[in-house]
Amino acid sequence: MRFSLGTSPSTPDSENEDFAAAAPDAAVLLDGAGVGGTETGCVHGVAWFSGTLGTLLLRTLVARPAWSLAECLADSIRITRSLHEDVCDLEYRASPTSTVVAVRARGGVLEHLVLGDSSLLLAKRDGTCSVITDRRLDEVGARLRGSVDELPTGSPEHAVALAEYRDALTSLRNRPGGFWIAGPDPLAAEHALTGTVPLDSLVSVTLLSDGATRLVDRFGLASWDETSALLDSVGPDELIRQTRKAEDGDPDGRRWPRGKAHDDATALHWALS
Repeated sequence: MRFSLGTSPSTPDSENEDFAAAAPDAAVLLDGAGVGGTETGCVHGVAWFSGTLGTLLLRTLVARPAWSLAECLADSIRITRSLHEDVCDLEYRASPTSTVVAVRARGGVLEHLVLGDSSLLLAKRDGTCSVITDRRLDEVGARLRGSVDELPTGSPEHAVALAEYRDALTSLRNRPGGFWIAGPDPLAAEHALTGTVPLDSLVSVTLLSDGATRLVDRFGLASWDETSALLDSVGPDELIRQTRKAEDGDPDGRRWPRGKAHDDATALHWALS
């Protein structure tokens, strides 16, 4: 088994709020999120939250093999909350949250969990690929985006529309009829997408933040099969390089409307053979 990791902040001078790590037979990827332009109520910040939760989750996946992935995530959320609830306002509407992708090889199967709009790409021995993504955030967002996609990315008008969109989206976070994401409430873990795949049916497993899936699901410049082949041949850094090249060619979001011209991008590729 071999892991390879590529990650890049949205801009060179910004903090990377993605987190990814691996241990023998387990891996996690988290994409931290706040509400742009708004205080989080947390003195530590979004990157601290995703990094702390991710570290605890990976440790729990390894230390508690009998627990389900959802149980591991719920416990990690509880511990993370206990580390800062005395000094941070975790009831604040814009408190830090994070997507979660977690995998663990155990008993001849790959256990997987996906919460939020990060993705898990499975390359199979029969030559096919499948991707698991929690689309509930996208579905809610599509109803709320309004004029966001009609305005040039980075313009003052776009910034106003984006702030209104994010405000509306936040009101539906971790609520029935909305979407679920890891935050201060362990209950979110119960709403994660979970499952298992026979380990011997897989060639590789890749955990991807939504900034690293843009070539496929936002720009339409590659298929999942092509992405899997790219990862196998040259690795995550090249996937991110091609993503940045596409973003740089459309800085105003005219061709590909999006909230941010660039996003944190992370890919953790696990070659099983």
